[in-house]
Amino acid sequence: MARMKEDYRSLTGPQKAAILMLSLGEEQSSRLFAMMDDEEIKEISQTMASLGTVNSGAVERLFVEFADQISSTGSLVGSLESTERLLLKTLNKDRVELIMEEIRGPAGRTMWDKLGNVNETVLANYLKNEYPQTVAVVLAKIKADHAARVLSMLPENFAMEVIMRMLRMEAVQKEVLDGVEKTLRTEFMSNLARTARRDAHELMADIFNNLDRNAENRFMGALEERNRESAERIKALMFTFEDLVRIDMTGIQTLLRNVEKDKLGMALKGASDGVKELFFKNMSERAGKMMREDMDAMGPVRLRDVDQAQAMIVVMAKELAASGQIVISEGREEDELVY
Repeated sequence: MARMKEDYRSLTGPQKAAILMLSLGEEQSSRLFAMMDDEEIKEISQTMASLGTVNSGAVERLFVEFADQISSTGSLVGSLESTERLLLKTLNKDRVELIMEEIRGPAGRTMWDKLGNVNETVLANYLKNEYPQTVAVVLAKIKADHAARVLSMLPENFAMEVIMRMLRMEAVQKEVLDGVEKTLRTEFMSNLARTARRDAHELMADIFNNLDRNAENRFMGALEERNRESAERIKALMFTFEDLVRIDMTGIQTLLRNVEKDKLGMALKGASDGVKELFFKNMSERAGKMMREDMDAMGPVRLRDVDQAQAMIVVMAKELAASGQIVISEGREEDELVY
């Protein structure tokens, strides 16, 4: 009996789960597997495969413990993934997505509480494209210290327009407030929540972005043969040096201030005429002339060096976008920039 007790105490959590699944039989186990995510299935499957022989005493002790825990107020662990799976059992997909986006967004019971937990740079970057009256309503509803930080990050002339609206603002009608809140929820908060989600295709797109051109072409070609749908999704999610044309002039100027000049010159050596023109258009005449001279002085350069320089600038652009310092349009036709 002592040996049997010792064996049971040495079992890990995954081993206990694996024994339980094996004991339940194929039909019941398959139902449980259907409710797990890929990582859970992988961990339990690997443990089952390496489990070996388990004596009957240990199995019996495991079921006694399981029955005790399930009938008591034992601790539970909740997660976004398990919550979403549970909701999908009873609600339609669209409603679940709306609820989960609300949960994934910033903390807070009301929309205005949530806004108070949004980084001021991100919030200012969104509000600068709204009507001054709308911004005035938003800043009037959030805490004064947060509103002050947001206001200081808006373009000066625009900020003054907002201030004047706030000074003249009387009690805001409920219909107006509801309209602003609805817009914030559907346009701003939902987009903010989506950035928290990251599926396998997004992860792979980031990895492909960091491959050199030859490796990227090789892997993408092989993936197209095996799974064309996944290949197309990854292509759509990839952000390359050529996609910098999706950044507006203000964003390109911000990027120029952060990029090393020699790296930019190397990157532009392998860029299309459109991307070159985008950067030169946002430099002073003197700086543009010096950059062209430096690029000419480089002579022939290795493709690998160009790829590395372009990848570094792409990473920097993504970091600036993540911090709200620049905006990268999504590449749809209605997002196309016109100069």
